[in-house]
Amino acid sequence: MKIKDIRGMQNDALASTRDQLVLELNIERNKTASTGVQSKIVKVREIRRTIARINTMLKERGAKN
Repeated sequence: MKIKDIRGMQNDALASTRDQLVLELNIERNKTASTGVQSKIVKVREIRRTIARINTMLKERGAKN
């Protein structure tokens, strides 16, 4: 997700998107842990970066988490 898209979203939408991404990240990490094969390293990296972008935007706006 691009920062341009993130800036256009409201705080509650950002929070719900972040929660969905955290769940998706946990699922990907569990898949890696259970199989021992890291097949989607790029996907995990992008999810983590998107979560960080959302957290940064929420902090800049002064939103309560």
